Amino acid sequence: MILSARSRALHAIAAVSLALAGCTTTSNPSSRGQPPLDPQRAMALATYAGRTDEKFPVPAVDVTQMETRNIRRQVAYPTPHSPGTVIVDTKNRFIYLVQEDGKAMRYGVGVGQEGLAFKGNANIGLKREWPNWAPTSNMIARQPERYGPVAGGVKGGPENPLGARALYLYRNGKDTLFRIHGTNEPETIGQAMSSGCIRMMNQDVIDLYNRVPAGSKVVVL
Repeated sequence: MILSARSRALHAIAAVSLALAGCTTTSNPSSRGQPPLDPQRAMALATYAGRTDEKFPVPAVDVTQMETRNIRRQVAYPTPHSPGTVIVDTKNRFIYLVQEDGKAMRYGVGVGQEGLAFKGNANIGLKREWPNWAPTSNMIARQPERYGPVAGGVKGGPENPLGARALYLYRNGKDTLFRIHGTNEPETIGQAMSSGCIRMMNQDVIDLYNRVPAGSKVVVL
């Protein structure tokens, strides 16, 4: 059968449309080169999303770069310590907040030299949001080039090494100089550092801060 000029044009347009549709289906730019997140990281997207309800914005944590062991989660944790106790496991770099029924909320942490200098029982003597910070004399002695210029202290804010929250540990009414605090370097969580105490991702330290009142027992293993 001989097609008219008009019919041949319509057939050509349809063929082009089908070809374009095929390209669109097989080369989705939103998925190209973006493998799906594993279930643990996918669930962590909301946990570590950015926060704009704070005095200073809290950036989101890139969950694709996190070790899954450091993602906040409830775990089985049988212990003789009562619910509400904060247990700092410096060796394995976790904090456990003891809960009912043999459970605990587990947080990944980074541990600095000051964090290794204290062991035993204490209490949360003070809690501070977006705290001020000053380096210790030991930190200045070890790294004078880094900490000498800020020896007078740094006001609370996004650049402050203590991050969004700090819990100050006391023993017998005296400051131990041991801190559980946030960080503006979330990539250091799970690692050992040359200085500092016990650092948590800002989203995690905010969560812990909201769960534990001043006076809560802390056990540093």
